[in-house]
Amino acid sequence: MGGVRLGGGAPVRVQSMTNTDTRDVDATVAQILALEEAGCEIVRASVYDMRCAEAFAEIRRRIHIPLVADVHFDHRLAIAAAEHGADKLRINPGNIGGAANVRALVDCAKMHRIPIRIGVNAGSLEQDLKRKYGAASPDAMVESALRHVTLLEEAGFSDIVISLKASTVQNTVEAYRRMARTVDYPLHIGITETGSVGRGIIKSAIGIGALLLDGIGDTLRVSLTDSPLREVETGLEILRALNLLNNDIEIISCPTCGRTRVDLMQAVRRVEEGVRRKAGYLKIAVMGCAVNGPGEAEDADIGIAFGATNGLIFKKGEKFLSGPAAEMVERLILEANAMLGQKESGAED
Repeated sequence: MGGVRLGGGAPVRVQSMTNTDTRDVDATVAQILALEEAGCEIVRASVYDMRCAEAFAEIRRRIHIPLVADVHFDHRLAIAAAEHGADKLRINPGNIGGAANVRALVDCAKMHRIPIRIGVNAGSLEQDLKRKYGAASPDAMVESALRHVTLLEEAGFSDIVISLKASTVQNTVEAYRRMARTVDYPLHIGITETGSVGRGIIKSAIGIGALLLDGIGDTLRVSLTDSPLREVETGLEILRALNLLNNDIEIISCPTCGRTRVDLMQAVRRVEEGVRRKAGYLKIAVMGCAVNGPGEAEDADIGIAFGATNGLIFKKGEKFLSGPAAEMVERLILEANAMLGQKESGAED
């Protein structure tokens, strides 16, 4: 979609959703450009009236990543968004208005050669499935998705992405696991309606992380009641934590204890501020004492361990330089940036 490939061995893509008024083209474009800068690879925008759909043409012209139309209740809006440049359509089969409307939408998507995401949410399942299962269970979510996969396939359409989201981690993870055993379509993963930032990040990291560790998920969104930029930052950090993305530095540091004689939090912040970001992968250790020094961090590319007043810089577990703690922090930053420069130039050993 729009030059970005999902599934088939492609990297896991991070996406988010605008919270501007889609009809306000300038505001929506400005937010999307900021999301691009943060690392967002796919962006979704709500289409809730015809003016939103028409705005897609100008928005799409001014951004650089695929633009997805998020449509509820009216298939005509999805068709209009496709006609105005949407790279993908996201529909909720439970509220799009029946099989005939879905078929009309499929015809449009085939004509414009754009994929459709079947977005199943536990909170808006079809009534017959709620009656059948008694609740929005994983089985009910999977059956809902498969029902509409079949509808698309019968219409000769297979450019399909599937999502099955609930606000509970357990139901979401189980639904995706069952779906992954059933189909080979790309899966968009995430936990929906996670709440405030602190709790939402934890729920998202647990649910998304569990699925990615199972090899499930081709694209993800971290849903937070906060800025979309925070969603993208969190999604990228989840991928980095699982070594699915290695485009930035990784700082490891010990939790401190009574042996720590320096302000380790300040040292970590200084390294975060001083070392170049997004220049390549480098594992940097900032350790509070000799116990947590080169031994426990021997796999770091470079690191520092502190004594009472001095700091010891080490590379790959071997002593490199020692001296006053504050000076060694600055030297660590210089050395780390030099190593990143070597990576960029291809001169790394």
